[in-house]
Amino acid sequence: MSTIVFVHAHPDDEATATAGSMIRAAREGHRVVVVYCTDGDPGEHGDGDVPDDLAPGETVAMRRRGEAEASAAITGTARVAWLGYADSGMTGWTQNGTDGVFSRAPVEEAARRLADILDEEDADVVIGYDWHGGYGHPDHVMLHHTTRAAAELAAKRPRYLEVTMNRDLMRQMFVLAAEMGLFGEKDSAGENDTGGFDPDAPGDDGNPIGTPEAELHWAVDLGDDVAAKREALACHASQSDVRQLLAIPVEAFPFAFGTEHYIEPGRPPGMVRGWWLDAG
Repeated sequence: MSTIVFVHAHPDDEATATAGSMIRAAREGHRVVVVYCTDGDPGEHGDGDVPDDLAPGETVAMRRRGEAEASAAITGTARVAWLGYADSGMTGWTQNGTDGVFSRAPVEEAARRLADILDEEDADVVIGYDWHGGYGHPDHVMLHHTTRAAAELAAKRPRYLEVTMNRDLMRQMFVLAAEMGLFGEKDSAGENDTGGFDPDAPGDDGNPIGTPEAELHWAVDLGDDVAAKREALACHASQSDVRQLLAIPVEAFPFAFGTEHYIEPGRPPGMVRGWWLDAG
């Protein structure tokens, strides 16, 4: 059995990106650990979601910690750990320049904090993000650098993978969804309406979203675990973007979130449709 550490920028990122893999790994008897780099709280100068039903004395960070623990109960995660940084917010948000946010931390400091957790767990595998964090969020980009550095600092160097999105599949998926009428009618030029979404358009850092399929190494089909993945996502309902995803019809959810994609640096080219732990 292996110990697998999934590193995520904010509470809820695990639900959209790796929850299916976490569920499968835990079911097979592996030890699953999730590390959140930030508490998800936009802070007093932030621009993020602040739930309107906070109890007296409850903070956004407290709410999101509770949501993370609820998600962990569904994914079978044995330990939830926190690096202790504040949420940087999207590019251009007020808190980008605030002291204590993750994207402004020295990489060496953050990597040491993460490496200490890898050592405590004697981690066999660590999962980070691709080079631009999927869509360029400052905290996601910082996580990429932090996780790569931490894997090198760990006393026992773990196997290292990066979760990402399959850009080619996303393009096909949204064209098909438009043809099914999920976004509305065709535009005046007769083109399918994709609700304004374009995987090839600039993301938060100016780069297209995700990774071309030719650069991927693993496609993990979730099968029936996709239902539990949706349950994990529902734990984070304080977030408006999560509520938007939950609005996807249940029957369409596996189409959008039923496969998780990974890069494994150093592995020969070619995407394998299978379970990366079987090749450990």
